[in-house]
Amino acid sequence: MTKSTSAFSRRRFLQGSAAGAGILAAPAIISSKALASSGEVNFVGWAGYPALAEKVFPAFTAATGITVNFKELPDQDTMFAEAKVALEAGGIDVIEPTIDRWGGWNSNGLLAPFDESKLAMDNYLPGLADGSAGERSRSEGALFYVPSNWGTESLVVNTADAKLSTPPSLGDLFSPDNSVTLRPHSALAAMGRWLDATGKLPRPWMDGYTDMAAMVELWDIALAEAVKAKGNVVQWWSGENEANAGFVANGATAGLCWDSTGYNLRNDGFAYLAPVEGAFAWHQGFVMMKNAVNTDQAHEFVKFVSTAEGSAMWAAAFSSNAVGKGSADFIDPEVSAYYTGTFNDDALSKLWWWPEQSAEFIAKRTEYADKYKAS
Repeated sequence: MTKSTSAFSRRRFLQGSAAGAGILAAPAIISSKALASSGEVNFVGWAGYPALAEKVFPAFTAATGITVNFKELPDQDTMFAEAKVALEAGGIDVIEPTIDRWGGWNSNGLLAPFDESKLAMDNYLPGLADGSAGERSRSEGALFYVPSNWGTESLVVNTADAKLSTPPSLGDLFSPDNSVTLRPHSALAAMGRWLDATGKLPRPWMDGYTDMAAMVELWDIALAEAVKAKGNVVQWWSGENEANAGFVANGATAGLCWDSTGYNLRNDGFAYLAPVEGAFAWHQGFVMMKNAVNTDQAHEFVKFVSTAEGSAMWAAAFSSNAVGKGSADFIDPEVSAYYTGTFNDDALSKLWWWPEQSAEFIAKRTEYADKYKAS
């Protein structure tokens, strides 16, 4: 999804922001078959979000009798590798990648489609499971991906020590005046977008997402420029725990991190800011393994997270935005103030949605990220 096709409005953005406390278990409509099983579902998801195990999974179990066996992993590349092993060994029913990545999983034969009759597709806010996002969630008409939450990747800055442009820019990440924590592939994309915005690329940065020859041409340039500025990197991150450590343990004054990182550090002298070029935006969701065993339970799990209460709880765990209609009833004023403080109408209009990335693109992107780290 790109910002030109995004169906999100500021109203929906704020309605989707969810509270972390005081949310009850969702009164989901549970199938008699799933209830009768009182079984389990094997879920692989993101590490660094303790509220999932502390609040969300117990609420789901209370509502359904289904136990969640949760394995947490730091990033999608690790999840993908785990899924390839599980295709032979079993043990995974549901995983949570992002909308730009599931196609590569499917092309590798890892996924099975959902049975829409076992879900509640009307539960989702407009623009999340329909429209262009809905089109990107299907293959040959079958539904392979359903949303769980969405959010952004933007500037986390130490308000006292970060040296920022006016207005703040992705270029500030590469200034020697800042110590930074970065995710390698995101940093290279940030460099490319910054060079594009300042007229220093031979062609648009977006060309690289649809043309591999253009990708090599543009990422060669971004890598070379990023390596020149690498001296200000104090920590690489791939997951939430590492991103937080970059600031609290290693003294980073700025970073390109998820909104959850900024939220978690909001009371420690850090702010979450949108760059003038636009924040990166992501759309996260569920897929089902081709050899999933607990398929009825998997559908109930996915459906639970689409309800007003369930989606609010899930988004709260990630300090992100909910996907279910009615989640606004559970909004926390502090969360609302956090997002409103970062994303006014102008910042929302500039959101840069991660484009779809093929398996070939991801493999090449990983090569560039590895070169960047090793340089």
